[in-house]
Amino acid sequence: MNSRLTLKLIAWGIALTLVLLPVVGVLNGWFAAERWPVRQLRVDAEFNHVSAEQIRGAAASHLGTGFFALDLDRVRASVAALPWVEKVEVRKQWPDVLELRVLEHQPFARWGTDRLIGHNGMLFSAPGAESIQGVPHLAGPDDRLSEVIDFYTRAQKLFAETGLRVVGVALSERGSWTLNLGSGAEVAIGREQAASRLQRFIAVLPRLTAARSDGFERADLRYANGFAIRWQNGAPSTPTSAKEKRT
Repeated sequence: MNSRLTLKLIAWGIALTLVLLPVVGVLNGWFAAERWPVRQLRVDAEFNHVSAEQIRGAAASHLGTGFFALDLDRVRASVAALPWVEKVEVRKQWPDVLELRVLEHQPFARWGTDRLIGHNGMLFSAPGAESIQGVPHLAGPDDRLSEVIDFYTRAQKLFAETGLRVVGVALSERGSWTLNLGSGAEVAIGREQAASRLQRFIAVLPRLTAARSDGFERADLRYANGFAIRWQNGAPSTPTSAKEKRT
């Protein structure tokens, strides 16, 4: 009795395998890979830095592949390899359509000489990165990227109260901070207590500039209890105590 039941189960297993194997084979592209070829490509993208021709060129080699044999991961990788592409979403639509949604990197700042920082905080390389305008220029060791971004954000808020705009932040290999302002001025902060030195300078800057028609060209904050300022139309000042609030 048990042997008959076993034989029946084996027979049913073989029958199911024979029925399901062709279906699984088609779905995985094992059989009939050339059937129902994908012929149409639909692209949803911004086309700011990546053209429709570039996207279609990257995906072209995958067109003509059977619907079930088309490997979406390979399509995604081909398009994602294009410069300026941050993310690619891919899907198939029966019977012959390949749909792509391409998101481009949005540059937040330049990094060093030839790279950019995206709004997601990630570094990326792209043609023409060195000529991107209208974004701040940040620089420093790659492993301190987030620290430089954070310092830029804090400095920008502090200087906003003075009407000045921070356009550049540099962190040297030795840990020394330097700011560049939209007016062309440079602020050397140094390594020690960078945040407190900058806050101290911002607190007295309105009083320092109130009696002058010109702006400052360079400020050196690398003093224990003060700073030195070089004005645009005047001789450099002597180091000034922050408590005295004078130049």
